[in-house]
Amino acid sequence: MARLGRYLLEERLGTGAFATVWRGYDPELDSTVAIKVLAENWAADAGVCERFLAEARLLRRIADPAVVRVHDVGTAYGVDGFARPYFVMDLVEGGTLESRIGTLAPGDALALAAEAAEAVQVLHDEGVLHRDVKPSNLLVDTAGETPRVLVADLGSAKQLAELSMLTMVTGSPAYMAPEQASNLEGFDARADVYAMGAVTYQLLSGRLPYDVDSPTAARRRPDVRPPPIGAELGLPRQLDDVLARALAVRPADRFATCADLAAALRELAAGRSVALPRRRAADWPLVPVALAALVLFVLSGALAWLLG
Repeated sequence: MARLGRYLLEERLGTGAFATVWRGYDPELDSTVAIKVLAENWAADAGVCERFLAEARLLRRIADPAVVRVHDVGTAYGVDGFARPYFVMDLVEGGTLESRIGTLAPGDALALAAEAAEAVQVLHDEGVLHRDVKPSNLLVDTAGETPRVLVADLGSAKQLAELSMLTMVTGSPAYMAPEQASNLEGFDARADVYAMGAVTYQLLSGRLPYDVDSPTAARRRPDVRPPPIGAELGLPRQLDDVLARALAVRPADRFATCADLAAALRELAAGRSVALPRRRAADWPLVPVALAALVLFVLSGALAWLLG
């Protein structure tokens, strides 16, 4: 059995572009753990190594049951001589939300989606934007009486205070908000609200709300809504309004926070109606308002000229 520091590697749980996650065993503490190891082909890239360790530090800093916990870091050396950092996390036995797509009753899907949105809100409360919310990055803990969802994989996460400036486009296109895909004016926590809307839609229906890539998402018209699914699931039509609000093209049209989305999903799961607030005038897009004002100005000038 392969060894990484004091840990034994028992089973590969998943592999991504930058790292592999293993089920491991800690003989000193007699416990099963999850171990994330940087991919060997990135070991020579100092910037990638630093971002990898920054993820571990961020996970460690956010001490909340809704975020997977890191309790050790280390370094292994490959045959090429390069150091490969790794960090050790609590193992969440229930797998990911991805494995449950298409298998849940509507009520259970709504409950897990609400759990996930609340977990993402924990990051936002800590001043962190995830930027890659998707089913495979949301873990399901089945150790208690009821399943709960934990956020994992903060490799793309960024401090909210840094997002007023342009940043590298990162994330998964199917769950990426239009403003995140275009990255022209920066974005905020409502990009994660959009991603949670896509996750919720997929968890309920078994399919994505839109079959698009990043450029297409950035060009979607504001009046486009995801295909309705409430009737086919035997749920109130208001579900479609909630999902449309979460997946709105314009950030101002979405739920303001993931907590607001979670509250709406819990109301639907309980069979209650959701009070969706009307948009405030302050949230209206500035361009159409300015255009309307210009049209009124031109028309009033033309009328004054005709009457004069």
